[in-house]
Amino acid sequence: MDRSEQLIKGGIPRLLLKFSLPAIVGMLVHAFYTIVDSIFVGRGVGELALAGITVSFPIVILLMALVMLIGMGATTLISIRLGQDKGAEAEKIAGNALGLFLIIGFALTILGLIFIEPLLVLFGASVDVLPYALDYMKIILLGSVLVALGIGMNNFIRAEGNPKTAMYTMLIGAVTNIILDYIFIFIFHWGVKGAAFATVISYAVSSAWVLYYFLSGSSLVKIRLENLKPEKDTLKKIISVGFPAFAMQVTSSIQNLILNRSLVHYGGDLALAAIGILMSIATLLVMPVIGISQGAQPIIGFNYGAKKLERVKTTLKLAVTVATVIVTIGFIMAKLWPAELIGLFNRNPELIRLGTHAILIFFMFLPLIGLQIIGSGYFQAVGKPVQATILSLSRQVIIFIPLLLILPLYLGLDGIWWAAAFSDIGAFMLTGVWLWHEIKYLSKTDDLYKKEAQTNISP
Repeated sequence: MDRSEQLIKGGIPRLLLKFSLPAIVGMLVHAFYTIVDSIFVGRGVGELALAGITVSFPIVILLMALVMLIGMGATTLISIRLGQDKGAEAEKIAGNALGLFLIIGFALTILGLIFIEPLLVLFGASVDVLPYALDYMKIILLGSVLVALGIGMNNFIRAEGNPKTAMYTMLIGAVTNIILDYIFIFIFHWGVKGAAFATVISYAVSSAWVLYYFLSGSSLVKIRLENLKPEKDTLKKIISVGFPAFAMQVTSSIQNLILNRSLVHYGGDLALAAIGILMSIATLLVMPVIGISQGAQPIIGFNYGAKKLERVKTTLKLAVTVATVIVTIGFIMAKLWPAELIGLFNRNPELIRLGTHAILIFFMFLPLIGLQIIGSGYFQAVGKPVQATILSLSRQVIIFIPLLLILPLYLGLDGIWWAAAFSDIGAFMLTGVWLWHEIKYLSKTDDLYKKEAQTNISP
């Protein structure tokens, strides 16, 4: 069976596993970059250093936003051009994107180093936390080009239909990061600078692997020197296609800015360290669900286009069920061992006490988010971008930010934890209502398709 026939006739559970597994591994590996840094810094340096990394997240997210603007836009266009058998155009897009990665990387390094201190203060760094944040971010900014190449160009490998090689890129980087984190922090005692050096070197290794893939002749798309020169029309197409992903990341950075400033105001540096831990744990639990969503999308989209709507519903229900099981396991762990989870990152009794209290509220409705993430991915897969965008933003922006601004006025620091919990409920309800109407629509439309088919075969 070829790929198209598999998508129409293959068993849904097997297809979902086949498409989701590489995405899940990739998502988890990406999450480990942040989580490993947090664990090693929290255990090896201290809670103020952990707060320093946390307060740096919005700036890192902005860096990733620019990488995704170019990377996602170019990847989509490369896939389309390859599908149209326009290899020369695909290579021009890849070359232009590479040139833009280099320009953006160097520009971010220069501008970032000039403005980094006021930016960190804006994002909530206190006098005690600022030195750690500066030590971390200055080194990360020096490696901006490597981050851009390691993440951005790895998407091009996926565009060629080679997800395993793309997964290996991330695995190589993650393993390098873990080993170097331990060496630099616990053996060399470089503190938070060691975590930053480990991250940058790991991206350097990933970048070297990606460049070798493209320059050694292994790739379908070739990197040619003449294609590095930016062309206005090509860049406009890349940026326009990649803009939604960019906008999502920028919005996430704004959300982090508001969150960090609220935490410092109501709970101080210890609360900032606590949210860094909670976000790391949440990321580890949510990334597999995003991987399942990405795996389900081609199955849903292909069968939706082929009018196999019963298979669409089956895939949607199975993806929601598996996603809910995963986050429910995380919920149970948070309920049973909250102090142990916080203690993985730092042994400060005050931080463990605060984190234990926070995690029980923060993750109170965690089992609900599986439906929300899969639902958002579903609407993207069937070509309904308005619903997909609203649902993607609902949990962390549309509902969360207003609650974040209002609840702490009445509940203090607890209001921040409850804002996250209530946003899970709100996003779940919104997604549930939209999916309920969508499933009814699918059932009705499927009945019409079946009647049309019977009419066409009647004598």
